[in-house]
Formats: sequence, structure tokens, C-alpha cells
Amino acid sequence: MTSQTSSRRARTTGIATLSGLAALALAIAAPLSASAHVRVDPGQASPGGYTTLTFKVPNESATASTTSLTVDLPTGTPFTSVSYQPVPGWTAQVTEAALPEPIEVGDATITEAPVSVTWTATGEGIGDGEFQLFPISVGPVPDTGSIALPAHQGYSDGSVVDWDESLGDDGSEPEHPAPVLYVNDAPPADEHAGMAPVTAGSGSDATASGSGSDDLGALGLGFGIGGFVLGAGALVLAAVALVRRRPGAGAGTAGR
Repeated sequence: MTSQTSSRRARTTGIATLSGLAALALAIAAPLSASAHVRVDPGQASPGGYTTLTFKVPNESATASTTSLTVDLPTGTPFTSVSYQPVPGWTAQVTEAALPEPIEVGDATITEAPVSVTWTATGEGIGDGEFQLFPISVGPVPDTGSIALPAHQGYSDGSVVDWDESLGDDGSEPEHPAPVLYVNDAPPADEHAGMAPVTAGSGSDATASGSGSDDLGALGLGFGIGGFVLGAGALVLAAVALVRRRPGAGAGTAGR
């Protein structure tokens, strides 16, 4: 076997290895990076009490910042009381409106309730690689199965991402799932893993139960981005190696 043949085989092996690494890295990156959704923490609450819900909003654009967030509140099973915690660099507004139908809550008939909360950045907003927490206190928690809380994330370039899709019939997660607060229904097995149910009357401490899953989500996103970079780098190296293998690429040198 000549040294030239050995060199070609080594290059071929190297290209195959790099291609395999690229495919693996990109495969890992895709599901992990997709986990960076708008989430509500905690994901469970008990009916009848008040609880603090915190919306975690990551910025998913490399070219624009997040400058607004609107969360739709339920109108069929409304919260009669909603207040927000001030967030530095943001203004907040709770919007009330007439309900589609009157709701009986205890001995009272409710015809109007909070229907949305909107946060607007007073500065640059949430930049690339950053996230922001938006807490609200709501109650009483309705005695129902679950409550969808669709979120609308506005960017500085004018685009809006609507996090308002429901889980598939088979439990699969859509591309832009709506944050969901589970009350009497059991959450999916992988939804907010590690969160403890919130007891009635819980306050701001309720948000601490989900910190572990949030950290795992951030870690997963970091690995996803790292995998993507590794995959892209491997593809570039493979392309360079292929160029060097082109017939005649070294003919000029060999003939000198």
C-alpha cells in the first residue's frame, strides 16, 4: 500500500467521522433548543385559593429583542382577582372586560373580570440569550380541570410569536404550546417535571418549586446550541476535506 493510498483512506475515514459527528450534534440540538418555550411556573394549583404564577420568557431571536408579552386569561372560568409584581424595565397593565356569559362564584354573579395582562419594555427588552420572569397573583383558582394561558411574545422587529397551541391527541407537544395551569387534571408526565402541586392560598413561594426544571431547561438549551455549533463546525471541516480531495487538486504540486 502506497503512502498516497493510506493518506486517501485516512481522509475518507476522517470525513465519515466528521459527518457522523455533525449528524449526531444536529439531532441533539433540535429537540433541546425547541424546549425554550414560554412556560408558567408552577404548572399546578389547587382550586379555591390564590397562587402566584410566573411566566418565564426566553428570547428566541438572534436579531431582535423581546419587547412585549401579553397573556390571555380565561373567560369561561375567570380569575376574579389579578395583580402583578413590578418588573424593572417593564410596565404592566391588567385589562378587564365583560365576560361572554355571567359566572356564578359563590353567592355572587360575575359579569366582568380580568381578561389579559400585558407587559411592555421601557428599554431594550429581552436580548439574545436572555430570559425574563413575569409574576402575577391570581385567584381564586377555578374548580376546573386545566386552564390554558395563551401568551403572545412581541419582538422589536414587529414580529409576534403566539404561544397558543394545544397538546396533540397523543400528548405530543406542538411547535408553540400554550402555557397551561393544571388544577384537577393531571399534567402530562413530562410537563414541568419535578414541580410539586401548589396548595390553596400559596403565595410568592410557589414559584420556587419549579426552579429545578427551569434550570434543566436552560441547561438543555445550552447543550442544544453547543451541539448546533459543533455540528456546523464539523460540516465545514468535512467540506474543506472534500475540496482537498478533488482530482487534480495536488497535481500541480506533484509535478513540480
